[in-house]
Amino acid sequence: MKKIILFFTMLMLCGVWTFSQGRVITGTVTDDSGNPVPFATVTETGTKNATTADAVGKFSISQKGTGTLTITAIGFSSQTVTPSGNTVEVVMSRNASELSTVVVTALGIQRTRNSLPYAAQQVTGESVSNTRSANAASSLSGKVSGVEIRQGNGIGGSTNIVIRGTKSLANSNQALFVIDGVPIDNSNTNTTDAVTGRGGYDYGNAAADINPDDIESITVLKGAASTALYGSRAGNGVIMITTKKGSKGLGITINSGITFGSIDKSTFAKYQNQYGAGYATSGYGGPAPNGGFFYFDVDGDGTKDLVYLQRKMLHMVKSLIQT
Repeated sequence: MKKIILFFTMLMLCGVWTFSQGRVITGTVTDDSGNPVPFATVTETGTKNATTADAVGKFSISQKGTGTLTITAIGFSSQTVTPSGNTVEVVMSRNASELSTVVVTALGIQRTRNSLPYAAQQVTGESVSNTRSANAASSLSGKVSGVEIRQGNGIGGSTNIVIRGTKSLANSNQALFVIDGVPIDNSNTNTTDAVTGRGGYDYGNAAADINPDDIESITVLKGAASTALYGSRAGNGVIMITTKKGSKGLGITINSGITFGSIDKSTFAKYQNQYGAGYATSGYGGPAPNGGFFYFDVDGDGTKDLVYLQRKMLHMVKSLIQT
């Protein structure tokens, strides 16, 4: 009897050991049309045990239990299958929500993303208004590929938006702003000194007048094919802004924001303004070669000298020369 019990115990231990080793499951991943889905991720559900299909959709995974497998791929809805043997065929369906994403294109036309023959990237209004900024255009920084945003550090300063690099050395490279189908000039109106880096004033541009809380979505149109409907003004690309529409009901929303700025006085240029000759077209004693100095013979050698004196000392020197 003991031998029989020992025999069945050994059989149970062998079964447990065999079960713990798992099984190798192979299979293929295809779409609705029978085409392979390359590089799909196959995961044993509830574990970190995973593998990746190859370029033709084939995979092999060592399953430790008898549970299900979860298959995911970009553009497809995830699938969960229960293998009945050592092979499995997985058919994945495309994610209709991603393919049917509506994008507002030129002239306010709404198109699905997968039907666009050109590059267009959309940003929601929430992602722009969450990060409070004095200029809605600067909120696009880091959110759209191929867009370079240059912003000054002054309060209310202009923001330059360049799409896909500089295209002209002489003319403006600013993108055209279109708000609800109306083109907006976003050119800089800074003074000549500010443009050449010699001081002056930065008056900002029209993009600063856009309230981020009123934006429903922002679509960036890149390339000539996407901006042809707006003509030559859109040669540098288009920033298309769609504002929120009214709805029934009270719907009161209060938003507030404030921006503080400070200037480090230690970065100011150091000027000598305590003692100086000032500025003048001629000097005392006749036209001087360097205006602003007194021009007279101070040492009696018969040659006029360029002299700077404080006014209270001028009369004493003049009286000494005359005597």
